[in-house]
Amino acid sequence: MNELFGLVEIIGSLALAISGALTAIRNKFDGFGILIIAFVTAIGGGTLRDILLPNREVFWIHNTYIMYAIIAGTVIAIFLRNKHQYIYKPLMLFDSIGLGFYTIVGVGIGISQGLDAIFCILIGTITGTFGGVLRDILVNKAPIIFHKEIYATISILGGGMYYILTYTNLQVVAVKFIPITFIILARLVVLKFELSLPSIYSKEEN
Repeated sequence: MNELFGLVEIIGSLALAISGALTAIRNKFDGFGILIIAFVTAIGGGTLRDILLPNREVFWIHNTYIMYAIIAGTVIAIFLRNKHQYIYKPLMLFDSIGLGFYTIVGVGIGISQGLDAIFCILIGTITGTFGGVLRDILVNKAPIIFHKEIYATISILGGGMYYILTYTNLQVVAVKFIPITFIILARLVVLKFELSLPSIYSKEEN
């Protein structure tokens, strides 16, 4: 069980690192800046989660594999830099993968802490989305979680699905990867069809 959680966390870190690095490349950051944005994107949500929860060390402090995943993600993104005209699609793909994997990690940690369902899902959403919030702030962009795209909503729904599935008789792998797949596919569908939540602003205000 712990090994599976560890693998999920590493994959999430890799995907979010690629997402962060691609964003930095898109904004023409230098090599060091690319690595920093990749690092913050990958660890931001999990770090806030671990600060909020009692009796938890920050997850990446003693996990060398997380650091390797972030470095690998940065290198992968740099190799993709010559495809900059096509960078938006891989950026959104890796962002969606990271959202899916990290949301489930966060909910699972909430469950292990004995939190009520609503707090487990909240912790999952923070874990999945906050790294992206920090990434967007650092590149001087309004975080996507706060406008237009259905981002946190998908994390909440996927986290709720995972919480419910943990109380079924499904195999552990299925319990994790069904909601992960849902989050990734739902996010890509939202992006494909440019879906958004209803706006409170009139067209004149937009």
